[in-house]
Amino acid sequence: MPGGVSTGSEVPALRIRLDDLRDARIARFLEEHLADMRRVSPPESVHALDLEGLCRPEIRFWSAWTHDDQGEALAGTVALKRLDDGHAELKSMRTATHLRGRGVAVQLLAHALAEARTAGHTRVSLETGTQPFFAPARALYARHGFAPCPPFGDYGPDPASCFMTRTL
Repeated sequence: MPGGVSTGSEVPALRIRLDDLRDARIARFLEEHLADMRRVSPPESVHALDLEGLCRPEIRFWSAWTHDDQGEALAGTVALKRLDDGHAELKSMRTATHLRGRGVAVQLLAHALAEARTAGHTRVSLETGTQPFFAPARALYARHGFAPCPPFGDYGPDPASCFMTRTL
């Protein structure tokens, strides 16, 4: 279905927009994200940001939307947190459950990396979990040039965290 959500395996057309986080659909989506993180990670290893945490000035947040005859639907989210002039952290990368495995994350990641380059960053890093739940995310990041690295920013060593980075 061009431009919309379909039942097939084709990549959905997305409209990615810088978001102000006021839409209630985004709040629900992020609550689901936090619930998943709390379900699979030890409490001290949940580093996902809530709505308030994403509203900080050093963070830019994008939402991705599909559109069909039913209207607009939230497909995914991604954020970049500025760590310093050359370094940003990927945050809140999530794809709607019914769209997983269909290329949404690839489009979101490409968008975030392009935005990081435009902002003058030369490196993007991320933290994700070591649990099996996070294996698809780790594989995606590795396919797109991210490699394991030591903890960065305010992170410390954590057996439940996998730290990855890539240069731009």
